[in-house]
Parts: sequence; structure tokens; C-alpha cells
Amino acid sequence: MRWNFDNSYTRLPGPFFARVLPTPVHSPVLVLLNRALAGDLGLDVDALQGPDGQQMLGGNLQGPGSEPIAQAYAGHQFGHFTVLGDGRAHLLGEHLAPDGRRVDIQLKGSGPTPYSRRGDGRAALGPMLREYLISEAMHGLGIPTTRSLAVVATGERVFREEALPGAVLARVADSHIRVGTFQYAAALDAGMGVPGQQGSSARDAAGEAGGADFTRALADYTLRRHYPELAEGPTRYMDLLEAVIERQAALIANWMRVGFVHGVMNTDNMTLSGETIDYGPCAFMDDYDPATVFSSIDRQGRYAFANQARIGQWNLARLAETLLPLLHPEPETALAQAEEAIGRFPARFSAHWHATMRAKLGLGNEEAGDEALGDALLEWMQRTGADYTNTFRDLSAPAAMTSPASVNAASGDPEFEAWHTRWRERLGRQPGAAEDALQRMRAANPAVIPRNHRVEEALAAAVETGDLGPARRLLDALIDPCDERLDDSEYRQPPAPEQRVYQTFCGT
Repeated sequence: MRWNFDNSYTRLPGPFFARVLPTPVHSPVLVLLNRALAGDLGLDVDALQGPDGQQMLGGNLQGPGSEPIAQAYAGHQFGHFTVLGDGRAHLLGEHLAPDGRRVDIQLKGSGPTPYSRRGDGRAALGPMLREYLISEAMHGLGIPTTRSLAVVATGERVFREEALPGAVLARVADSHIRVGTFQYAAALDAGMGVPGQQGSSARDAAGEAGGADFTRALADYTLRRHYPELAEGPTRYMDLLEAVIERQAALIANWMRVGFVHGVMNTDNMTLSGETIDYGPCAFMDDYDPATVFSSIDRQGRYAFANQARIGQWNLARLAETLLPLLHPEPETALAQAEEAIGRFPARFSAHWHATMRAKLGLGNEEAGDEALGDALLEWMQRTGADYTNTFRDLSAPAAMTSPASVNAASGDPEFEAWHTRWRERLGRQPGAAEDALQRMRAANPAVIPRNHRVEEALAAAVETGDLGPARRLLDALIDPCDERLDDSEYRQPPAPEQRVYQTFCGT
């Protein structure tokens, strides 16, 4: 299958992971294979589809050089700290692609680990297909994300509220290092016990580490893997914090560009690489409302659409806390430096968000009133219940440059017409042709998103009748979501009232 494993994470101190094999499944059968991604990784697509490929992607067979582990980490879940770890996932190893890129190959739903906390370690077909669909949609939208290589049915049932068909997802990531991994490292340095090793201190359990500084070891590893240009500098740990802050500010602005609501922005779901990870109760807005929440467990709206930047800053503050001993030998100085860096996050996010909004409105330069122009449109959308995706996409059509009536949600609305006049005047003050503005808008405003009702229809067909047709058609429409095609029209339509999805679920 042309796997090329070279596993660097296992060279970290022992408490960061547990060596454990996936639990074999009854009869693995390939449901979906991401042939394009497999090709980019230099893998043999035909072999992956063959018997050995299905056995490996289902967890029954280990490829040459694979060293399966479950990673340990901690995290604040809805604000509450807890020790976690891969309770139903196995990192098979790090694959080196032909272009030199190093990626994690992880199986999700592959059986219990020392971090399972009495869970069965398994996953159901619906949630694994959901992660495949949404992660590949995010990739098509140009947003940094983990990817999905394959979904394999296990031939077994998993029991949640009812018996469901089981599945394993093969996930590809630049790495699975999380803010929660650093929280775990800091707890190890404080002498916290290691999960699954009761009665032992962290340092006792990691005899080979010899009392090493766990946070420093993890920070150095993260620098080498994701920020090698910063790895040798005298201020490398502060540089690491600043780099992660910048990537997360850009990432969250990019989510909001397409109306994405992550749903579970716990610290264990924020990566140091800047990739989106964990597609449980996530969803995309239809009508614009900054208070939009989909997750069935987010009853207080902690992770609502408009709260995502604030929570991002809170999570990054937790990362900064773990790095304090590395930032400066004087605790007060380290704290001041960290607070200053975290305090710059709102300005960083705001810069990315307003650059995003200018692109969505076709603006190629910056004027003082641009922020107010974008805010006025969003306020109008919220008051009128306009569809977020379609309103911006309608503005991206040539006809919208002259006629406000071409924006379907705004036909005959005098308030929108007044805004439209302001927008056209603003476009007229910038250099370049009208086509330049349209190109910027079409690149920033997708025609197609994975609308929640379409995702649910695809999952229901696959789970209830084994029909993968709806899922495959949706994936085809999402490959290039900014390229409006006639045959994509059904995916542009907002849901009818009876089709609306108001809640999404974790799917564990």
C-alpha cells in the first residue's frame, strides 16, 4: 500500500501515550475511500481497496513500520478541566508523503484504550460519515482541517440509545497535538498521576524520562514539527505561542466566513498546527444569527457562532498558562509576557475577520468605513432572517453590481436598497475593474455548503438503507464549492421549515 511510516511522537516521554493495538473488527468493508487524498499521500489506491487495505483501515492489520498508540491529553470541556486521551482512537503512525509532508494516520472507532473511561471504544457509521463529509467540505472551502481518508464498516453493532451499524474512520492530520496535550504535559510536570497507571506519579511512570521537563519536551517537539523556522531562537517558546495565536485567529475568521459553528471548542479540540479538528455537533448556519447554536449539549450557548473568537482567546490563555515556566525565569515577567500576547488576540482576529468581510464584499483596498459597511449588512441579515450563504453569493453575481433586486432575500426592501447604494459607491472608489471585485467575491463566498438537512438526508440513507448515493453526490458538489454549476442548484436551496435541523449531536 506504499505506507512510509516514520514515527517521531513515540520518542517523547512515555506518559504522552500508551502503546495499544486496535481491537479487530468482525468483517471490515470499505464504505468510502478518498482516492484523491490517497493519491496525494503517495498511497496505492487499488491496494487500499483490496482485502489487506480494508483489513488495515478497519484496524485488523498493521502496516510495515506502524506503531499504534493512543495519545494522552487533558482539556477544559465546557470550562471544566479533566484528564482525557484517545478513548476510541489509535494513531497508527506518521506517514511521510512523497512531497516530504509528515501526517498522522489515525483510526477513530478502533476499540478501547487505557483512556476509554469505561467506553466501548467504538463508533457508529453515521457520525463517521458525518466527519468525512464535513472535513472534506472544509478542505474544499480552503479552511485548514484534518482530512478523512476512509470509512470502513465493521460488520458489528454499537449500542448507544439503540443498536447502530459500527464503523471506523481513517483520519489524516498534520498532527494531533492539542492545547489539551500541553495542559496534560503541565500536569505531568506538577506530578499528576498518569491515567491507567494508578498508584504511580507521572515521573515514576516515565522512568525513561528521568524527571524530564515534560512541557519543554512537548514544546520543543511541536516547534520542530510545525514551526521549524522558530525552533532555535532564544525566544522560541514565546514565538511558539505567538504563532499559534496567529493561526487560530485566522482559522476562526475562516470558519465564520462560511457560517461554520464548531460546536465543541474545548481545549482538547484546538490544535497547535492550526487545523480544524473534531466534527461532532458542528453545523453551518442557514439564516444569519450570531447566537446560532446547534450542539445539543451546549445549552448555555458557550460555543455559539459569535462566541467562537472569544472562546478561542480563552483556550489560548490556557495554552499560555502551560508555557509560563518556559517564557521567563521570573514568574511575574513570564505572566506579563503571556498576558500581553493573549491580549493581542482580539486585534489579530479582528484584522482577519475584517479582511475576510472585505473579500466577501469585493473590496480590494481598505477604507475607514468598511467595518461599518459590513456590520450594517449583517445587522440587516439578522433582522430579516436572510440566508447567510445565499445572500453573499447573490451579491457575487454580475447583476448585483447594478440591481439590488438580484439579491433574492432583499427584493423590494428599501433598507437593503440604501445599503446597496453605499456598497456600490464604495466599490466605485477602489481601483480595478468590476470583474476584479466579482472574482474576489466568488472566491470568498461559496455557492454550496454542506447544509445540515442535506447532510442528515445523506446520513439517514446510508445508515438506514445502505444507500451511499446521496453522500457521494453531496461530496461531488462540495469538491469545488465556489464553482457554481447548474447541477448544484438543489444544494444551494435553504431547508423548508420541516427540513430544518435545530440540533446536532456528538455521536460518541
